[in-house]
Amino acid sequence: MREAANNEAAKRLCSSTPTLVGVEPAIDVIPGMTEQMILTSGAPLEWDRYSGGQRMAIIGGAIYEGLARDEADAEAKLASGEITIGSTHDHACVGSVAGIYTASMPVLVVENREFGNTAFCNLYEGKSPRRLNYGVYDQEVHDGLKYLEEVVGPVLGEAIKRSGGIDLKTMMRRAVNMGDELHSRNTAGTTLLTKELAPHFVAAAGEPGADSARLLETLAFLAENDYFFLRVGMAAGKATADAARDIENSSVVSAMTLSCCEFSVRVSGLGDRWFRGPLPDVEAQLFESYSEDDIEWMGGESMIMETIGLGGFAQAAAPALQAYQGGSPEAMAQTNESMYEITVAEHSDFRIPYFGYRGTPVGIEIFKVIETGILPAIDAGLAGRGGGQIGAGILRAPRDCFEQAAAAFTERYGQ
Repeated sequence: MREAANNEAAKRLCSSTPTLVGVEPAIDVIPGMTEQMILTSGAPLEWDRYSGGQRMAIIGGAIYEGLARDEADAEAKLASGEITIGSTHDHACVGSVAGIYTASMPVLVVENREFGNTAFCNLYEGKSPRRLNYGVYDQEVHDGLKYLEEVVGPVLGEAIKRSGGIDLKTMMRRAVNMGDELHSRNTAGTTLLTKELAPHFVAAAGEPGADSARLLETLAFLAENDYFFLRVGMAAGKATADAARDIENSSVVSAMTLSCCEFSVRVSGLGDRWFRGPLPDVEAQLFESYSEDDIEWMGGESMIMETIGLGGFAQAAAPALQAYQGGSPEAMAQTNESMYEITVAEHSDFRIPYFGYRGTPVGIEIFKVIETGILPAIDAGLAGRGGGQIGAGILRAPRDCFEQAAAAFTERYGQ
């Protein structure tokens, strides 16, 4: 029964059809979102357990949204529950690093047209290492968020509506063939998205009363931010992974998440329960002047890409990553090959040219992780103490999570 259930999970991961259909204010589309709520990455925690950059990012979100006057006011309202905190995954969202969502923020809307579910991700803030999702909130960050809310979000949303919906699966397949693994490298994905949207920007510019300056600014924003597609891919990844949830007898991982204090996984056949473990180990390549002592965990859910067979599970497709997160082409290929040992299938659409167009390994299986001792490899950006990005590297999901999940699975199903 477990094998059949896992085959069904893999089938859903491969047959999902994520389609970008719009950009809307979070309050209008995210299920369960309220004006007093802030969503953040990680399995749910009490307010007093959030620390460091993730705590500061939540506070920054409260101030940005006008829920608090300043840091002290935000602290008091978060402690009293006047401002509530939600876990992104519980609201069909995924968060990059601290992953902050507030009611007014624009979010990408992705429909899985094969299975009928919808997922969301907020917009990339830009290439500055000082961003809200990296634990920084100041005037520069505030202005950048307002620019997304008032310019990029509306312009992008209108272009997407004009398109009638953008087939992301086909775009992601092409991006992998062009050198992206769609977690730490998204250059091809962003280029393809910009190419797809350009005719709709031009058409909008020809409308009476069109604000061509806003259109040009948005096009320029896309052109100068190679990482923009990561958030699109994350929404596609969430829509895809959620289709493989709640399959009785399936031991395939349906989500992985990171907070400031723990790493957690969900398993398809075990519902919404999180299996929590320690923070992950990391092989880091840091920006100049930083050391591993400067790394601070602030959360993150971009490993939704690994959950659907991309990122660290497609490293061999992206040799250019070695300049960003370290390693060598040979080491990347070896890491990628080892992921086949802990998955249940090879992806039907995402194929790696270096491996003779072999499908990427997909469907992380908890018992295979334990039996082989091979831990999922996750490509990631790294945050620093005091906020901001300080480098990149490869994380390894902790074994503890999989051991707990396996014990719970055995208790429930006796397998």
